[in-house]
Amino acid sequence: MCAAAGGADHASLLPLLGEYDPEGRLTHLVGHMARRNPLYAALSSAPRALVLFNGPDGYVSPAQAGLDNWAPTWNFAQLRIEAEVTFEPDRTEEALDLLAARMDDGTGWGRTMLGPRYTGMLEAIVGFRAQVTRVAGKFKLGQDERPETLRSIVARHPDPVLVRWMRRFNEERI
Repeated sequence: MCAAAGGADHASLLPLLGEYDPEGRLTHLVGHMARRNPLYAALSSAPRALVLFNGPDGYVSPAQAGLDNWAPTWNFAQLRIEAEVTFEPDRTEEALDLLAARMDDGTGWGRTMLGPRYTGMLEAIVGFRAQVTRVAGKFKLGQDERPETLRSIVARHPDPVLVRWMRRFNEERI
């Protein structure tokens, strides 16, 4: 995430969780950050943010395409989200609990296990919700390849996640 006003000087990698409306559209991102993070100061004065997500990506060789006269390429999925960030100090614990619940996946860990250390940590961070104002994706997943070349790439590429995305974006062509 970076502040629209501060650009890359205030960029930070942050764990974020999506909130969705009943139709499945992304409406908000929920997260937390350190109060000493320069991004906190930047977004406090100008709350517009840009969030970049990188999906599966990988090199595609001529051998995978099955063509010696084919140029190598890189397939990828990426998402660009513009959002208005609202810091919610009263919901910091909720943001932490949501992230821990999602990431720990039933291990039984809870913030009470930190004991007195938790209070100090809680004072050093702040939770936020970012209202999504724009979403734009860019996907280069073989859509421009001839069907026979695409089928060869899908059959030979070693990355199962990237292959799954190539299949998804080209269902009618494979």
